[in-house]
Amino acid sequence: MRVLLSVLYPVLSLTIFGLYPSMTIGPKEGWQVYSSAQDADGRCICTVVAPEQSLCSRDAKSRQLRQLLEKVQNMSQSIEVLNLRTQRDFQYVMKMENQMKGLRTKFRQIEDDRKSIMARNFQELKDKMDELKPLIPVLEQYKMDAALISQFKEEIRNLSAVLTGIQEELGAYDYDELYQRVLRLDSRLRSCMGKLTCGKLMKITGPVTIKTSGTRFGAWMTDPLASTRNNRVWYMDSYTNSKIVREYKTTEDFVAGVVSRTYSLPFKWEGTNHIVYNGSLYYNKYQSNIIVKYSFETGSVLAQRALEFAGFHNMYPYTWGGYSDIDVMADELGMWAVYATNQNAGNVVISQIDPDTLQVLKTWNTEYSKRNAGESFMICGTLYITNSHLSGAKVYYAYSTKTSTYEYIDIPFHNQYFHISMLDYNARERALYAWNNGHQVIFNVTLFHVIKTDDDS
Repeated sequence: MRVLLSVLYPVLSLTIFGLYPSMTIGPKEGWQVYSSAQDADGRCICTVVAPEQSLCSRDAKSRQLRQLLEKVQNMSQSIEVLNLRTQRDFQYVMKMENQMKGLRTKFRQIEDDRKSIMARNFQELKDKMDELKPLIPVLEQYKMDAALISQFKEEIRNLSAVLTGIQEELGAYDYDELYQRVLRLDSRLRSCMGKLTCGKLMKITGPVTIKTSGTRFGAWMTDPLASTRNNRVWYMDSYTNSKIVREYKTTEDFVAGVVSRTYSLPFKWEGTNHIVYNGSLYYNKYQSNIIVKYSFETGSVLAQRALEFAGFHNMYPYTWGGYSDIDVMADELGMWAVYATNQNAGNVVISQIDPDTLQVLKTWNTEYSKRNAGESFMICGTLYITNSHLSGAKVYYAYSTKTSTYEYIDIPFHNQYFHISMLDYNARERALYAWNNGHQVIFNVTLFHVIKTDDDS
């Protein structure tokens, strides 16, 4: 409702603005001022809108109502937030429930696996015990041989006492009879030791890393026929296009890199399958199937001979390549050459070699593919072949030249540096020398000895 104060309330206007000219009066709550002006007499004329009486009378209740509405809105928002949190917690609880169910399933699986593992371990132990049963008579035989050796020692002590007496009193005993007793005893001792020399490969342990040097491929070796005081080491780095052989007086010098002599061969070599045997180096001549015998003492070639029909220059190499077609090796029974021929369909051929003339004495044809062989070595006349040159390799095949029979075996060994390019048996050390990816290492071997007595046929 709009009114003019100058008309309706002249006295009020005069009183307010006359009595309190400096006082500023603001509109009360609910009033709205739209315009103000002065007339000719200096009186203030304002246009205002007064609130409805009914609104003014319910102002307190309206304010309470607004406050109540605000509280309801706040409660509604809180409930909405609580609802969101409840839904999120419910989803989290559902997720945890699924995880608990999964854990329960895993625990049941672990329990089942534990039972199966225990059963499998028990079966493995039972199998091991079954494998050890054949050793019982062998151990009994060892006991008998130990008693026999003790008897030998006693006889030697008695003979020593007799010899001492002879020195003091010549002519008291028959010298020829005494000498024959010594010969017989020596023969019996050698026979006993001969029975313990050879055996069947049962286990390979190690390796022991001797040195890290050279390229990825190479060969290193000692002489199996050298005396126990002679520990010279020979070193031939790389698998081709080289003629340099380094010699070290001892293993300690080899580790320290102290070279005692350097040899320049008359011909380059192929592969890494060389050996030093009785003071001479035997190796495969470059781009040929010829084996060369080189004397370290004279620095000259003593013999060379071609292996008839033998493949060479990566025709039939081991799995790693490297012109490893012809492998010259030695064991307790002599010298051997392992190779392959077209006539044997690329399968492994074993030839026993005369170390003086390099003439082939006898040959055995196997049915194992040379290209599928990782490496090979001879122990006591049996050729052992690995199935790879990489990690996970194991001795997989054995061919006996004594019986001309073969068998598949499973003897794992630790290929520590992942790549083997040379693996050769040393009968004196009873160990395998290996070139393992630029590392010179040694594996120990365990042989199963079958001791035959004089009563055995």
